[in-house]
Amino acid sequence: MTRFAMSLVVLAVMAGCSSPVKLDEPAPVETRPVAPNSSATSGASSMPMAESKVATVDLGAQLTAAVANQRVVLFDFDSYVVKDEYRGLVETHAKRLANDRKLALSLEGHTDERGGREYNLALGQRRAEAVAKSLSLLGVGAAQVEPVSFGKEKPAAQGSDEAAWAKNRRVELKDK
Repeated sequence: MTRFAMSLVVLAVMAGCSSPVKLDEPAPVETRPVAPNSSATSGASSMPMAESKVATVDLGAQLTAAVANQRVVLFDFDSYVVKDEYRGLVETHAKRLANDRKLALSLEGHTDERGGREYNLALGQRRAEAVAKSLSLLGVGAAQVEPVSFGKEKPAAQGSDEAAWAKNRRVELKDK
């Protein structure tokens, strides 16, 4: 008797598994009109609902405003390594340039007054190229940046002390 019952169970399972299921047909969907939620309106169902308006965002203008006061990367003495503290500044400029491929920057490398003219021109160029390389690693096209060196010819601060020298070791990012 148990064998008979067991056989019936096995046959029922096999019959259930072998029934054809059509996967090509979409599932039935019930459509209903949307009724206002009476608990949320609390008796104010006669008042029309306010429309949600989404303002358009001008990303270019936002990025330009973000970099308006961030135009200088400072360097350590005798170095052309872009410091981590200027990573955000470089990234913001890269986003701005990537957003509008028609924009271009002049990267003006500067040094302090110490050292010879040729040495300072070369160091200023390496500093400008270091910022250009950082921008290119973030997706900025080479045609959008122009590294140029002024060496010690255009100091930002006058003086022969560390405070003035620190302000003069820089790359200025200027729109073309």
